[in-house]
Amino acid sequence: MALLAAGVAFAPVALAQGGSITIQWGDQGKGAPPEPHGKGKKGGPPPHAPAHGYRAKYQYRYYPCCRVYHDVARGVWFYIKAGDWAFGASLPANLQAELGNYVNISLDTERPFEFNEEHSRQFPPEKFKKGK
Repeated sequence: MALLAAGVAFAPVALAQGGSITIQWGDQGKGAPPEPHGKGKKGGPPPHAPAHGYRAKYQYRYYPCCRVYHDVARGVWFYIKAGDWAFGASLPANLQAELGNYVNISLDTERPFEFNEEHSRQFPPEKFKKGK
């Protein structure tokens, strides 16, 4: 015996000793819903573009003078060490002393340094040195 309430079918289910119940919603016999019409995945701009009106997954403070990124929410610093990008929970003392002003950057990637070339052009380091 099945119950029908507001277009939703409820089938009787035997309760386990733990008290579980199963409810199915919609037509479970068919496959996944059709893909929306249009190009590829929706959900915001590409990772390197400004996220106007869209909530990006990662928020960074970018320090142009030192080419350093800081993800405050995760407590991770991204910086250049011996010519390669490094990351850690703390920043080396020599970089801490040089940090100037920062800009807030919103991205959909956990690897902000992949867009550093673009960020360096957009935010020239000489304009963000300490004391300016």
